[in-house]
Amino acid sequence: MLSRHHKLLLMKIASLFSVVRGYNIPVIILAQYLSAIFILAPDTRALAILLDFNLFILVFASSLTIASGYIINNFYDSQKDLINRPNKSMLDRLVSQKTKLNVYFTLNFIVALMALFVSWRAFLFFSLYIFVIWFYSHKIKKYPIIGNLTAALLAVTPFFAILLYYYNQIPFEEIENYKRQLGVIFVHASFLFLLLLIREMIKDLENLKGDLITDYKTIPIVYGEEISKKIITFLTLLTVFPVYVLIEIYDVGYMDIYFYSSLIILILSLLYLWKSNAKPQFLLLHNVLKFLIVSGVFCIVLIDPSVLWHGKRLLMML
Repeated sequence: MLSRHHKLLLMKIASLFSVVRGYNIPVIILAQYLSAIFILAPDTRALAILLDFNLFILVFASSLTIASGYIINNFYDSQKDLINRPNKSMLDRLVSQKTKLNVYFTLNFIVALMALFVSWRAFLFFSLYIFVIWFYSHKIKKYPIIGNLTAALLAVTPFFAILLYYYNQIPFEEIENYKRQLGVIFVHASFLFLLLLIREMIKDLENLKGDLITDYKTIPIVYGEEISKKIITFLTLLTVFPVYVLIEIYDVGYMDIYFYSSLIILILSLLYLWKSNAKPQFLLLHNVLKFLIVSGVFCIVLIDPSVLWHGKRLLMML
């Protein structure tokens, strides 16, 4: 039997895990590594990418930055979350605001040291990233449109850290040969950006009550639910363009199955959106978007499934 002290300690660990959304961090790490293996460095052996220490530092620094971002976001949104997510909020409150801030500053300090180890460019990149996350949580997210756009941009920023890492390694005379990889990552990122932006818009509909009470000027509050739904509809239609480019212009292998499936799910979600008028319905749509985003990470392997086969053979040889 655990003592009362140990039970409280476990509850606080669970609380901190909830605050940093620890269940999201492994997905972000996996997404960055899969992007490196299948898109950014397809001609490099997967094992070499996995053993690249500087890449590991960048991925780990990105993960810690995102975790610290969740902390500062939770710090500023504590009152709103108490209304919108009472159960999660009660768990999060087991860790004091002072402790959250201490962990936040500690994580950012570690990130700065790790980035400085890689290069001064990495240090500047993560310093700016940390600042923008703080400024978003403190000010920007309370305003319509710009808050949604910033949230979506911040979510895709870690992938550009990996992009810059590989881009800086390309000899100037060979940049022409890497246009395909750069094109794929930018178009893929635009599709992900649109999914994230749609999810942010649906979250505003889902959190309408808490946002209204805490004076957040979101799109549904300022312009109304119908305008918000029209914007979501427009963004959903825009996803057709990156999907077309990825399937018809770039060779993304069997991942076209994911993109076709995503379009079907998005169209069905859009039909459901216009019939929705209650929080549980918007929550369902929010979870559908999360499923599409997470499944998109795992489906990156469909770009070239042979990499997995070679990796399996290598493990068997070892």
